[in-house]
Amino acid sequence: MISQLKDTAAAGDVRLERRSADSRESDLEELSRSLREPLPRIPSRFFYDDVGSELFEQICELPEYYPTRTERALLERIAPEIAATTRAETLIEIGSGAATKTRLLLDALAREGTLRLYVPIDVAETTTRRIAAELTEEYPGLAVHGILGNFLADLLPLPGAPADSGGPRLAIFLGGTIGNLNPEEAASFLSSLHAALAPDDAFLLGVDRTKPIARIEAAYNDSAGVTAAFNLNILRETNRIAEGNFDPTGFRHRAFFDVAHSRIEMRLVATRAQRVVLRALDLTLDFHPGDEILTEISTKYDRPRAERLLAAAGFSITSWFTDPEDLFALILARRA
Repeated sequence: MISQLKDTAAAGDVRLERRSADSRESDLEELSRSLREPLPRIPSRFFYDDVGSELFEQICELPEYYPTRTERALLERIAPEIAATTRAETLIEIGSGAATKTRLLLDALAREGTLRLYVPIDVAETTTRRIAAELTEEYPGLAVHGILGNFLADLLPLPGAPADSGGPRLAIFLGGTIGNLNPEEAASFLSSLHAALAPDDAFLLGVDRTKPIARIEAAYNDSAGVTAAFNLNILRETNRIAEGNFDPTGFRHRAFFDVAHSRIEMRLVATRAQRVVLRALDLTLDFHPGDEILTEISTKYDRPRAERLLAAAGFSITSWFTDPEDLFALILARRA
């Protein structure tokens, strides 16, 4: 997973680095492969264009969607301890989005007097540029090195190595996003991250906990329909990338809990016959009522499963934090 530098934009204390010069080609290859699977699939990373990123921020404020507010409250409680324990000079956020919860850690590290560099890694350029500008205003002296790319393919190398910054780094992967990766992807990602971190670095991972199914399913089937709009937007992004003609009005949102795999599955279900032509893929798909496209999984973890996942990648858990209802967990780990 070696990154290729395509272009870099610098302004003041902000540097934005776009990785993978052949990103469009790799996007098309991935779409072509996944849409040809027995159950057609659109990789969930295509949710997060600028429209999708905005919709997800709305999801995070919905009453049914417990993960964000639960994780935020947990972070508010433990951020001073994380800052004191890690004394990180560089904060690396994988899948940064709007960096809403991140400010709790930035505040704590700033109070600790160690914060120097913030590294957001995300696919949404507009959001990343906006957040970089906001944070350099909010935190005097903070430098931002944003990476625009897919963290599964474009993670390495990580900026702010100890030789560069003079101090330890804290990599964070919040929101339960690890649950969106299939087991092979999760293992590969964590192994790559482990190899990129130094012994004095730390890793903070957020995992959504197992809980009653009704509570989980409600979070992905909100009454306002925002999650449905978020799910359908992936068809518009697919049209843009693959020069397609998906008609989102011919599909409906479906989310359910798969007990066997301990995960939510989000799908799009065809409500009428539709022929979809994706010119950039040289692919034609015929959908009939009831046909489905898989768009996201979200695995839920009990503690033993989370421990096995991290241990297999070479991490040792130093602290396990959870909320009073045991809905969500934050795990601080280091290289074993």
